Amino acid sequence: MTQASRKIRPQERELIEYLLKQIGFTTDDYPINEDVVEYEGGKMGSISMGEDPNLYDGDLIQVEYIDTDETPVVITLTKDVNNKLLDLDFWKVDFSKLLVYPTPDKVVRNEAV
Repeated sequence: MTQASRKIRPQERELIEYLLKQIGFTTDDYPINEDVVEYEGGKMGSISMGEDPNLYDGDLIQVEYIDTDETPVVITLTKDVNNKLLDLDFWKVDFSKLLVYPTPDKVVRNEAV
């Protein structure tokens, strides 16, 4: 069963562009698909930009964000084996719903990745 796609939201595009810039890339290097698929019905904010999640080939950057309920959220931008953007993955450590979508000025780069 495939999930329905939707158009990427401006705040998602802005965050992806910001994350790419942090690692020295632009959308020329990693074009952003206009159509995305939400994971978990959009509960945590994760989206797929690739055709096949099984083609995962690594993380490009990982940042952290503190949601308005003070719960940490780990945000990871991933790529696939074809060197294209795959996912913008959100993991809220208590698995609760994302309350406020992060803006670039609210995320902190995790240098461990």
